[in-house]
Order: sequence, then structure tokens, then C-alpha cells
Amino acid sequence: MIRIENLSKAYHKNQVLKDVNIKLDSNKIIAILGPNGSGKTTLIKSILGLVIAQEGDVKFNDQSIVGEWEYRKQISYLPQIARFPENLKVLELIALVKDIRQQEARDNELIQYFGLENELKKPLRNLSGGTRQKVNMVLAFMFDSPVIILDEPTVGLDPVAISRFKELLEREKAKGKLIIFTTHIMSLVQEISDEIIFLLEGDIYFQGSVQDLINQNGSTKLESAITNLIENSHA
Repeated sequence: MIRIENLSKAYHKNQVLKDVNIKLDSNKIIAILGPNGSGKTTLIKSILGLVIAQEGDVKFNDQSIVGEWEYRKQISYLPQIARFPENLKVLELIALVKDIRQQEARDNELIQYFGLENELKKPLRNLSGGTRQKVNMVLAFMFDSPVIILDEPTVGLDPVAISRFKELLEREKAKGKLIIFTTHIMSLVQEISDEIIFLLEGDIYFQGSVQDLINQNGSTKLESAITNLIENSHA
């Protein structure tokens, strides 16, 4: 579905992505992992066309995204930090996004799913961090997009909301969708991921299953496997 070919991106002298090659297939939950500054967000923004690489290409359903925007209608995106006007009420924000997308939405179902019925008339500035993230979840999942990209989706969520989020991911994957997410919570990765892509200083150091990474690094836990991977890369 998404193919990244020889992608390189630098900001001045800082090489953020280095000749990256990845294939991302549908019907999978894929975790993009790596330390802060490893290039995860730049990679995601390259897929979205928000960052233009100096070299290489991103293809969506075998078509280059360079100069294109229509393909974005097939992607739902939850950014790491979602910034909206603080005076907007929750229901106004949802209506605004629906108006922009002009696609059939299931916002009412998700509002009930995340228990937001009593928050709809509140301005965003009055919401807790966890409630804001639930609103962001509604925005990210309310369109039936074949690709869903989530940058640190569980930040601020309580255990009940995280459980509901995981259930929602499994339901969306069962529809044949491609779900890409970043996180620093390794237990979440181990529980729900079909595949891991590990970035370090702009390079792909691993792509495969959780169990493959654990076996490859002689570990019993994902956290220690990643620690070994990082240490070996600097050896």
C-alpha cells in the first residue's frame, strides 16, 4: 500500500533520514520505534506530504505522492501534539473537521465509545489532557480511512481509555486497514504490533515482528532487545 524508496531528508547539516526503504502493507498494525530524534515524525510527515525529501520517493498504491494531495483523503492522522483554537467547543471542532473532510463520519458512535457525551459543549481550553486525547481519537477514527497514522496516541489516556483504544485498533485492522503508530510504551508494542520498524539516527536498523527482534538480540523482553540493538549499533 505504501512504499518508501531511497528516502533522504536533511535539515541544514542534520541528516534526519538516510536512504530509507520500507514497504507498509495493509491489514497490519506497524509500530515505528526509535529514540527521540531518530526520524520517526519526519518519516510520518513524509508519508503525509508535509515534509518534502531531498532524495527518494513515497508511493501510495504504486503512485508517487509528489505534487499530489488527493491520496490524503484515504489517510486519517493523529499528530503527537494536536493544536486547535482553544475557544472552540468540542462539538464545534468535530463539525469543523467533518466539514473539511466532506466524508461520511461516525462521530456519534465514537463519542459514546470514549464517554465524551458530557464534554461536547465545553471549550477545548477547559479539557484535561486525557479528555483532549479522547477527542483526538474521535477525529482520527471517525472516517473510514484505509490508512490510520497515530503519533504517540496514548499520551494522557487512563487505563480504561487505553483498553478501548486497543480494542478499536483490532477492529480497524480486521477491516483490512494499515495502522501505523509511534510510542515509547513497549508493552503496548508487544501486545498489538504485527511488525516493528526501528529507526536510529535516520537509518532503519530493524524491520520485522516483535518475536524476531527478541530472538535476534538474545533477549526475553522487548525493552532489553531494543537496548541491545542500540548498544550493538554503536559497537
